[in-house]
Amino acid sequence: MSEKLPQQPQSEEVDLGQLFNAIGNLFQRLFNFIGSIFKGIFSAIIYTIKPLVDNFKLVAVALVLTAILGYAYEKTKEPIYSSEMVVEPYFDSKYQLSSNIGYFNTLINSNNLTELSNIFEIDTVEAKTLVGFELKAGPETQNDLFVEYDEYVQSIDTSLVDELSYIEYIKNRDLMSGRLFAIKAKSSKVDIFPHLHEGFRKTFENDFSEHKKRVRDTLAYIDRQSINIQLDRLDSIQKTYLEAIKNDSKSPNLSLGLGSVLPLQEEKTATKEFDLYLKEISLRRELNRIDQTIAEENTFYDVLSPFDKVGKKDSSIKRRYSVLFPFMTIVFFILAFLALKAFSFIKNYE
Repeated sequence: MSEKLPQQPQSEEVDLGQLFNAIGNLFQRLFNFIGSIFKGIFSAIIYTIKPLVDNFKLVAVALVLTAILGYAYEKTKEPIYSSEMVVEPYFDSKYQLSSNIGYFNTLINSNNLTELSNIFEIDTVEAKTLVGFELKAGPETQNDLFVEYDEYVQSIDTSLVDELSYIEYIKNRDLMSGRLFAIKAKSSKVDIFPHLHEGFRKTFENDFSEHKKRVRDTLAYIDRQSINIQLDRLDSIQKTYLEAIKNDSKSPNLSLGLGSVLPLQEEKTATKEFDLYLKEISLRRELNRIDQTIAEENTFYDVLSPFDKVGKKDSSIKRRYSVLFPFMTIVFFILAFLALKAFSFIKNYE
């Protein structure tokens, strides 16, 4: 027994050594795997650009020629101008706005000039100059997003608040979640944009938004009537209390105090004028809130920033043909090289 005891630590050291070796081998394989991925990506990039280097002179000549052709084509093309209008829709008319933007683009693509001229109340010559419309989210500050999130939290069940944080809410927002929208119009005519307001006014004043406005006005009228009735009742109660106070001051009630040694004490009618005053202030504040809401949202939309009288020239990359043509040439060279290599591989495969 005494001879076997010293051998136990040596056995444990062997087991630990094997464990560390296994862990080291595992990390080594992991690093080798990650290295092979980067090596594969690097090899793929080199293999892709290799034909451009091998045929450098041909590629350079092609790029120069296509750049010149692109520049010439860019100069012959009619310039496109754009302008933006920032609006705040009410009564959920933003959904009709999104739908109509797609409808307008469909009319432009199908060259339906008659319908476009009827919608925007312009002639067909001006309608033909329209290129397209885009709908984007309007300008928003961080405070606007916080207010929007706070309103959202108050509108849902409290048990769901912890499941959706502010960051998650911002990530899951879509275009229709915002209040402000930027409408971008494009046209080959530089001064057509102010003439497009009428078409968007019809967009916001649709049947659904008009119905929601009527419902809002009806509910506001009912709330006003209810508050005015309560104010009238409060006024009657206050007059009654004032009358009671006057009566108490003219003919005070006298009663004996506790014990025969105390003098007579005067007891007046208890009133709650101050509580009634606070209630009146609360009701009038609610009435003012209703009137303020009606005044602020009395239209179907507000224009925060209208279309410019003169649009600015569109210089996006989509219209920079002097850059697009050379880029397309490089892509064509690479695809042609890969296609030839694939064809050769398939032909010689056995």
